[in-house]
Amino acid sequence: MLTQRQHALRLEATWRPATDEAPQAYTLNLKNLSTKTISHFTLCISGPGRVDPAVRIEGGTVSRRLSNFTEFLPPENFELGAGKTWSLAISALSWPFQHWTDGATGAYLAFADGSTLSLSVEPTRSLANNAPLKRGAQIYPVPADPPVPVAIVPWPSEVSVSGKRQAPPGFSINASNPLAHAAADAFVTLVEQLFAVEGIVRPASEGGMPVNLDVVDGFAAEAYDISFAGDSIQVSASTRAGLLYGLITLGQIWRGAHLHPHAFRFPVEGKIRDEPTMGWRGLHLDVARQFYATSEIKKLLAILAWNKINRFHWHLSDDEAWRVEIDAYPALTEVGAWRGHGLAIPPLLGSGAARTGGYYTKAAVREIVAHAGGLGIEIVPEIDVPGHCYAMQQAIPELRDPQEAGSYYSVQGFPDNCINPAREQTYQVLETIFRELIELFPFRTIHIGADEVPLGAWSGSPEALAKLKEIGGDIVANQHAKRLNVITNTHGADDIDGSGAAVLQSIFLARIQKFLAEQGCITGGWEEAAHGNVIDKDKSYLCGWRSVEVSAALAGQGYEMVVCPGQVYYLDMANSPDWDEPGASWAGWSEPETLYNFDPVEGWSAEQKKKLRGIQACIWSEPMTDRAVFDRLVFPRVSALAESAWTRPEDKSWERFKALAGLMPILYGYS
Repeated sequence: MLTQRQHALRLEATWRPATDEAPQAYTLNLKNLSTKTISHFTLCISGPGRVDPAVRIEGGTVSRRLSNFTEFLPPENFELGAGKTWSLAISALSWPFQHWTDGATGAYLAFADGSTLSLSVEPTRSLANNAPLKRGAQIYPVPADPPVPVAIVPWPSEVSVSGKRQAPPGFSINASNPLAHAAADAFVTLVEQLFAVEGIVRPASEGGMPVNLDVVDGFAAEAYDISFAGDSIQVSASTRAGLLYGLITLGQIWRGAHLHPHAFRFPVEGKIRDEPTMGWRGLHLDVARQFYATSEIKKLLAILAWNKINRFHWHLSDDEAWRVEIDAYPALTEVGAWRGHGLAIPPLLGSGAARTGGYYTKAAVREIVAHAGGLGIEIVPEIDVPGHCYAMQQAIPELRDPQEAGSYYSVQGFPDNCINPAREQTYQVLETIFRELIELFPFRTIHIGADEVPLGAWSGSPEALAKLKEIGGDIVANQHAKRLNVITNTHGADDIDGSGAAVLQSIFLARIQKFLAEQGCITGGWEEAAHGNVIDKDKSYLCGWRSVEVSAALAGQGYEMVVCPGQVYYLDMANSPDWDEPGASWAGWSEPETLYNFDPVEGWSAEQKKKLRGIQACIWSEPMTDRAVFDRLVFPRVSALAESAWTRPEDKSWERFKALAGLMPILYGYS
């Protein structure tokens, strides 16, 4: 049984970047603030930054590591006296720290008797930058004289309004048919969730201005018109989504005029016409690295709807965790959803010794899917295979060849993390899982990941090598067998095309995609799903994450593309290169203005643009232990992405967006 000791100990860390005079150094200082001496312990830490095998350590040794979880041993017979400090100096990291969130975010001591001791962990300080650490969303102030009279994000196709009046107490919505009623109900749900105290919807008896919803043929799927005429307003559209988006625009105008009456007007006369330029306006959320409760997901979906984002890519599995209930394989959540000291998955990315984690029951998934659907958002679940499957393998070890020898490592430092394409049981398990998922997600689009399979994957598996020999003869099998102990240290920079791993992955992808197509589903994948050119392009799409140029090339090959290059659209990347900003750095950094002005199809030909589904921002959760960091990284960049996907490029204006972005909601309220 895991027990928690209670002592006063603190872990402080510093980072010294390399200089001409000295090498880089990551120093961990364990301070004993109690009145007792401690001994015979192991220091266990985790955080986004990894202590990889190439490091040099002074003051102790590594006894175990898995990805970003590391256990350190002090020197033999070491005792940490009261008021004393034990220091570990770590240098020669393969990836130098760039931001304060790179260092340890969780730590504890483990003792020989099985007990543990939680430590307070201070954010890692840089010896080259002592600026205050930044948390919370960057809120741009509303200027006294904004460049536009009404507050709307994303900006519509046409705004032609005049006159100025005080914002009414709220709106009384009149709906005359089931479609309009559904849109009105969705809007009421939305504003109650985001702005409950503001009273945007009020009955006419309380002064609510009449808003008439009119269902009219001839509008595009998400298009709408708003007409202002004296004391009444009419919203017209052909679909529930169009009517809802019209109401959202009206709600934004109201909030601007209500909260900042000297800056924005509530119109008396005029018209707004609007429709999006892109059909796919998406946000991806990784819930494997950090777990988000159902209430958090539902509020995030409400914020997406307020931004007119219509796709939610739900990353439900990865090496670090499995997050969705599957009746046929209860071990997936019994084992794969939890991390902690002594468990199959150790504490990772800031989690501590205690058992932590969670998963979404089928009832919760149905609740979330229904909530999203009412807000005009389709959910795409992702089960990332055949790589990124460490947690899945801990729950279902049969997905690995029992005779597999040797070891390969993923870019994130997980060993042997790819389920085996040569095993028939792999397909039996996955088909069962996907059948249960399809029943939960009516959009019938399933994302299968397919990214970052290491070069050496399955090179020590007799079953895999036998399959390669069957396909390509002895030469291919022998070449792949030599790829043991391959470690990759870049995010997908090593192209596996032509390797045995690529051949095996192609077999895997072709079979899984064919199965999903037979179930009436579209298959999504990261750009690596194009390896081998085996998936049916008419029944699939790819998410291009490396660069616009790679996405363009794949579009040229006939793949439908959702563009989400990490350099700009990965919202876990920091807002600047400064140490005091939180976030990751492997793809660079992207401030809101950079993201807003980015052209996702720069250099694309007219033919390539025909394959563009849209764009998507991606939230990877490694640095999100602190929810104030989430707000800092996601807002207002998600609104900048929304306007890039909705508004015509020639109608975009950073100065206008900056003046309006401060009115958009944020998830946790940190600023």
